[in-house]
Amino acid sequence: MTTPTSNSKTGMLGPAVRRVKRWTAATGSRFALNLLFPPRCARCDADLGERPGRLLLCRACREAIVPEAWSGCLRCGASVPAELPPRPSCGWCKAMRLAMDRTVVLGAYQEDLRELVLRLKRFSGESLATVLGQVLWHCRKGPLREFRPDVVVPVPMHWTRRLARGVNNPDIVAPELAQRLGVPVESGALRRIRNTLPQANLPPSKRFRNVRNAFRVRAGYDLRGARVLVVDDILTTGATASEAARVLKGAGVAMVAVAVLARAEGTGATR
Repeated sequence: MTTPTSNSKTGMLGPAVRRVKRWTAATGSRFALNLLFPPRCARCDADLGERPGRLLLCRACREAIVPEAWSGCLRCGASVPAELPPRPSCGWCKAMRLAMDRTVVLGAYQEDLRELVLRLKRFSGESLATVLGQVLWHCRKGPLREFRPDVVVPVPMHWTRRLARGVNNPDIVAPELAQRLGVPVESGALRRIRNTLPQANLPPSKRFRNVRNAFRVRAGYDLRGARVLVVDDILTTGATASEAARVLKGAGVAMVAVAVLARAEGTGATR
């Protein structure tokens, strides 16, 4: 698997010196910021103490928004009762011919998690997206590691919508997962070539048609044989994720898993 290379200069400092400078800058900045602005929970604003770690969400809020485990269809992420074994696929997956091989879900798109995900749609949601990306890893690192991805690819936003909104949340969540998985994140690998209608405004029957041929793998990216982890914020029918997976597999990708912050109920294994 090859991707475009960067021509940026590395400078004259040796590797050891650069590492020390980065460490000093990072720890010094964090210490100073903690003194000036004590870390607080991104959801309830509770004081997290002097050494909160990198997960800026208190334990009470994590327990409120995220189930300890997610039991559901392995392909589309739809929930099933915890006492039932996970299904490799469900009737919805088969009927809709979903192209992804696995879906990893943080939680259900309801109540507290729904409130947080909706906050991501605002310009102020960038730091919250980082926090939720960290929580996604903290709570679901087992299945994410089990997939053994070679690269992480966020679902892209069309440039006109990006211009209006200012930020694409999957672009923020994806690096949080890639860093911990030890693999590259390629935000430019998948391009959105059509400005589709918002999926939330369409009935399920029209969502697959709406995103058909909306994506393209950019020229210069060779993903043949790769295992790709696609990142998105919400999965409802799976139309967007499935179309992204279909296009990636058409470019030679071996397997595609999808990681999402929230899974909407009403389609898939629960019905």
